[in-house]
Amino acid sequence: MLCWTRGGRAVVWSVFAVVVLVVFVAPIATVVLAGFAGSWTGPLPSDLGLAHFGEALSGDNMASLSVSLQTAFIAGVAALIVGTWAALAAQDAVGPLRRVVDGVFHLPIAVPSVAIGLGLLISFNEKPLLLGGTKWIVIVAHTVLVLAFAFSAVSAALARLDPAYRQAAESLGASPFRVLTRVTLPLLLPALGAAAGLAFALSMGELGATVMVYPATWKTLPVTIFGLSDRGQVFSAAACTSVLLAATLIALALLSRVRTRATVS
Repeated sequence: MLCWTRGGRAVVWSVFAVVVLVVFVAPIATVVLAGFAGSWTGPLPSDLGLAHFGEALSGDNMASLSVSLQTAFIAGVAALIVGTWAALAAQDAVGPLRRVVDGVFHLPIAVPSVAIGLGLLISFNEKPLLLGGTKWIVIVAHTVLVLAFAFSAVSAALARLDPAYRQAAESLGASPFRVLTRVTLPLLLPALGAAAGLAFALSMGELGATVMVYPATWKTLPVTIFGLSDRGQVFSAAACTSVLLAATLIALALLSRVRTRATVS
């Protein structure tokens, strides 16, 4: 920190705490509190209860949560595999080609997600790749959107990886495949776990492209939340949002536990 006095550090930490409270904690706490509310006409909600959470955990809302979890898992795994492969391939590429690969895989970040969704809807709306109206177009859209983050995480880890490990294995006669599976990938496990968690979390909250491509039989929870809020059912939307937050955090905690065990072993 650039503050060397105790008073200066106290001021910085106080400002930081206020910013975190206003920008992050207060909005999330308000959403969770609204999920319990029956009405909110004053400074605090009234008629608190679990009715909205009961609705969020049943019927179509629960089905939407299941769709979100399945989509996030499949898209996260696909993005991690493709992103890792691309990062490993780009590592040994020459300068211009490496920059091209880097630019291509970061392209989804540079354009609006709605444009990605519309592009996929137009591209895969005819045979032989007819994905429109199926769940797969949603999964492909999520994979494309989170792929850049998986690629970036693995690429950054590869850049920090000491090449001496790989060179030592190669000097002992290890094949490229053995070097990859016994040296490179184990050293990348922390980065792979972080990339998987980030991809999963981003997929769970994705809305822009999903609205463009989702069929009625594969509606994610963010789409359901958007529909509830659009119809004025704010408290039901808040309860569904709270459930979405909880499910994402639980999944990330489980993923972190698996990553920790894999890293230790």
